[in-house]
Amino acid sequence: MAAQKTSAVSESTSGRKPWVKKTPVEIFLEQIAKQEERVAELREALAHEERELEKLQEARTVLERK
Repeated sequence: MAAQKTSAVSESTSGRKPWVKKTPVEIFLEQIAKQEERVAELREALAHEERELEKLQEARTVLERK
């Protein structure tokens, strides 16, 4: 039974990537890259929201004219 347990454990770990130790500089650079991606996504979302706001403001001016 002990042999079966060790083989089951080795099978489950073989599917995972091996852990690679990173230097503090690599970790810091990854954090910078992730933050840049978040900022880019937020800028896109902001641009979309600003376009929607412009449309609504134009609709308001049309409605206020009447």
